[in-house]
Amino acid sequence: MWRGLSALAMRAARAPRRLCARRSSGAGSWTPESTIFALSSGQGRCAIAVIRTSGPASGIALRSLTASREPPPARSARLYLLRHPLSGEPLDRALVLWFPGPRSFTGEDCVEFHMHGGPAVVSGVLQALGSVPGLRPAEAGEFTRRAFAHGKLSLTEVEGLADLIHAETEAQRRQALRQLDGELGQLCRGWAKTLTKALAHVEAYIDFGEDGSLEEDVLEQVDRDVRTLEATLASHLRDARRGQRLRSGAHVVVTGPPNAGKSSLVNLLSQKPVSIVSPEPGTTRDVLETPVDLAGFPVLLSDTAGLREGVGVAEQEGVRRAHQRLEQADIILGVLDASDLASPSCCSFLDNVVAPLAAQSPNSGRQRFLLLLNKSDLLPTSPPASDTALLGMPHLLLSCLTGAGLDGLLQALKTELAAVCGDPSTGPPLLTRARHQHHLQSCLDALGHYQATTDLALAAEALRRARRHLSYLTGGGGTEEVLDLIFRDFCVGK
Repeated sequence: MWRGLSALAMRAARAPRRLCARRSSGAGSWTPESTIFALSSGQGRCAIAVIRTSGPASGIALRSLTASREPPPARSARLYLLRHPLSGEPLDRALVLWFPGPRSFTGEDCVEFHMHGGPAVVSGVLQALGSVPGLRPAEAGEFTRRAFAHGKLSLTEVEGLADLIHAETEAQRRQALRQLDGELGQLCRGWAKTLTKALAHVEAYIDFGEDGSLEEDVLEQVDRDVRTLEATLASHLRDARRGQRLRSGAHVVVTGPPNAGKSSLVNLLSQKPVSIVSPEPGTTRDVLETPVDLAGFPVLLSDTAGLREGVGVAEQEGVRRAHQRLEQADIILGVLDASDLASPSCCSFLDNVVAPLAAQSPNSGRQRFLLLLNKSDLLPTSPPASDTALLGMPHLLLSCLTGAGLDGLLQALKTELAAVCGDPSTGPPLLTRARHQHHLQSCLDALGHYQATTDLALAAEALRRARRHLSYLTGGGGTEEVLDLIFRDFCVGK
């Protein structure tokens, strides 16, 4: 790529030099003058409630409610009688913790009041804080936004904190905790460091390449580093949205011919009566969805209409929607009646659904598929000879009536869900949001422009653009609209 570029290098060297400057996010210059307060524990009656403040007037708030001349030792709990600063009325006896900035969650002076959780007590303390000059109620996510503004958290760590608060399964908790610990941010900073070094070498060659003071292979080394980084970024982008599936839930669709036990299976897995179970064929005529925690993974479980030629307009629409939902599924659970495998509806399902799915290449990013033979309690001790060919296919025996085979199904589902969502406990950190993928793809596109150009000035600009997108990913240069969208997910008090 870099052969025969001496003339281009000399021409670029005579052009005005564009220094590599890191874009500021603006966070360091954002220093709110107001002091905020909010209830940080859950709403409603509880044993202990926590109210906290953050800002320059936190010390004033502490003295106003405790009548103490000096704050307690930093990060040590002390018992105080809280009084209303205007009326002097006793409010509660509470543990008070003082966190002077910058060694606090937000980087500002903070106070925490740990009091009894009765609604009247909480309301009284909140009203008392509201009467202190310079204090105002916090907005949703404002404590975390101040932590981000003062460099206590990167933007990916903020997103990890939000995901941890909303985590409902073990897998979600593990993934969110890894992101909160900064693993994704550290990975991005390592990539940015590689680009910074490459950009510095290219700009140095533009400025000093013609006087022979640089090593001859400096640009070849840059080229090798960029190719290695391109391969790494492409590998992370090929994760088939596993991190996003783990965050929002994998889509598992239950399908099969009528009366195979699909609705019974959905009710069994969700442990609640989601679908109507009836011996009448065609009972389910629409797609019924329910969120489920399966083996520690978040799942959106869908019950669909039995696949057959509908006898009415409503059932035909249900079958159409079932086929549509199958195309969107991450994992398909095909259910057949184990006692009626030779029926036309079972044979049709095997030919039209099972066979095409089984024929897909394992490396094509295909949908995962599990074949379940339900109603195993109706089977004789030895299966009929006519079913030998079918029983040679990978399948699981299950009885939704007795629960036999459920443990095997859950273990198989855990394996499939780990393949779809990834294992948050091992391997590199996953991309959890569309924003991550967008900036990583934009970075990769910029590196592609670097490889394609033969002009050193344009190559430097491509590296600069790639580095800028990595900065956006961790929070540098983020627009206010993006930040507002992210912090809006937090509750008041966080």
